[in-house]
Amino acid sequence: MRAKEELPECPVATAVSLIGGKWKLLILRNLKERPWRFNELQRSIDCISQKVLTDSLRQMMSDGLAYRHDYHEQPPRVEYGLTELGTKMLPIVNSLADFGNYCTVSLINSYIFSGHSIRFMVY
Repeated sequence: MRAKEELPECPVATAVSLIGGKWKLLILRNLKERPWRFNELQRSIDCISQKVLTDSLRQMMSDGLAYRHDYHEQPPRVEYGLTELGTKMLPIVNSLADFGNYCTVSLINSYIFSGHSIRFMVY
């Protein structure tokens, strides 16, 4: 965990320094549900490389947001989860999800009401 002197004075800058970048937010989004194994996380986050995921998880553990649990089994089993500090970040992730949903609905509504039709793809 960083020392107080290493953190920015501005509280918003502090939060951004801890979760900055798109990858850490997506990792937080997944870890809010349950602990995940490394390969599960990598498969669930489109286009993230093994190196970027490893570096992001290490930074999150160093900052006290995530933990790594090694079960000391064969074959090896390791899970990543959120610490108490990490769970304090979840309202931010939830607010971003709400805002993203609002923007999506607003865009769809403005497009529909401008006389265009939308085809939805089901996955």
